[in-house]
Amino acid sequence: MSLERLPKSMIQAIDLLPDHKTPVTLFTRHSIREIVSGQGLAGYDLQLTNEGKDLAEAWGKYLIQNTDRVIQHCISSPIQRCVDTAALMIQGADQITMRQNTHHIEIVEQGLLVEPGSFVLDIQQVAPYFKKQGALGFINSFVNNALPGMKHPITGVVDVLELIYNTHPRHARGLSLAVSHDTIIAAMLAVIRNQNQLNRSDWPQMMEGVFVWFEGDCFAESVLKWIWRGELHQLSIREFQQQRP
Repeated sequence: MSLERLPKSMIQAIDLLPDHKTPVTLFTRHSIREIVSGQGLAGYDLQLTNEGKDLAEAWGKYLIQNTDRVIQHCISSPIQRCVDTAALMIQGADQITMRQNTHHIEIVEQGLLVEPGSFVLDIQQVAPYFKKQGALGFINSFVNNALPGMKHPITGVVDVLELIYNTHPRHARGLSLAVSHDTIIAAMLAVIRNQNQLNRSDWPQMMEGVFVWFEGDCFAESVLKWIWRGELHQLSIREFQQQRP
């Protein structure tokens, strides 16, 4: 199995992870799927390709082999390509985990990791904008709070971050998986980085993700730390929420 299609920064990020006493979540886009034509929303029925299946399994194996961590939790968008990505990553991890316990990990499907759910409140209001603007234009409108039928950007991102916090591993050497979609990861990154204009180069590739962890005993008072494309960032959740009108 090959990692050639894995974004190079994902391997580089491993060197920036905190020590084993700090649990980490990998919030990732699903693996390589069938290609969709046009600029509209990728259909829920699009499945992983054989290459995508191999990549997910190989990445799961590599993570455990090279971080000395153990998968403890897994949440996923209910869409099949995300669930399959999670299952294959766990399967790959099982090849390395000496205790052979990762195959008991339940993949908990979460509506906040798909749309409508994360940011969309009224799909009937939102759908025409998505069809007209495409994914990139739509997310740029969303992060500028310029669309009807959507949560406030900070509210939506806080909802997703709190979900990750609540399913975050609590034990040393812990690794959690959260498998979602490009639009959700792109929007979250833009909002927490205070970026109001995304370019195509900012868009998450398939099987690209963000390593995240939290410092603090409760979500509202915690500091979020994350690694994206080889850079470490941090954000006070309290200060972030105070930016919301």
